[in-house]
Amino acid sequence: MSSTARAAAILLAKELRLEFRTREILTATVVFALVVVVLFSFAFDPTAAESRRYGPGLLWIAFLFAGSLMLHPSFAREQTNDTLDALRMAPVSPFAILLGKLLANFVFLSIAEVILVPVFAVLYNISLAGILGRLIVVLMLGTFGLVVTGTVFSAISAHARMRELLLPLLLLPILAPMLIAAVEATAALLAEQPALNRTWVTLLAGFDIVFFVASWLLCDFLVEE
Repeated sequence: MSSTARAAAILLAKELRLEFRTREILTATVVFALVVVVLFSFAFDPTAAESRRYGPGLLWIAFLFAGSLMLHPSFAREQTNDTLDALRMAPVSPFAILLGKLLANFVFLSIAEVILVPVFAVLYNISLAGILGRLIVVLMLGTFGLVVTGTVFSAISAHARMRELLLPLLLLPILAPMLIAAVEATAALLAEQPALNRTWVTLLAGFDIVFFVASWLLCDFLVEE
């Protein structure tokens, strides 16, 4: 396990260096998500009550779009110089490769959310005071579920012909339960009487555990040619 963690950390550092050197995916994702949130704001011009009612759904739609855009190149860009073949031949477990990619995607999407959530709060006139800690818990659970499934299906669709179209088609039906739970948990926090709904949070945590364990069990097949 220590060798797996060490290999995953090395791959994570490689992914972070590559992305922060160019900032291509991160910049495109943040701009795209901001455009979605701003357009929704101008289109609906919501009142305070409407923001609490519709805001959580719009926020997670923006996260979903941003995640779909960010997760697609996870394994696809490794095809250019046959980097994935080199990683397979390296003396590391397949799960270390998947884990390194997963953690990198989690960091990138979390950075996008750190930028997006304050903008969302300002545009929709929503106060995060008093709920920020609980909101972070919900965002982390939902983001991890999105990243785990997205990374797994990015690996599956990497060798497909129409992988740009295939990833969203595979991802959206699987993510439906997680998105519903994330929206409901966020809505409970943004209500007039904010509360952390333990039922939806438990569902989010269960979704994360199931798909993370599944990715560990199936990692040998996911990174194969």
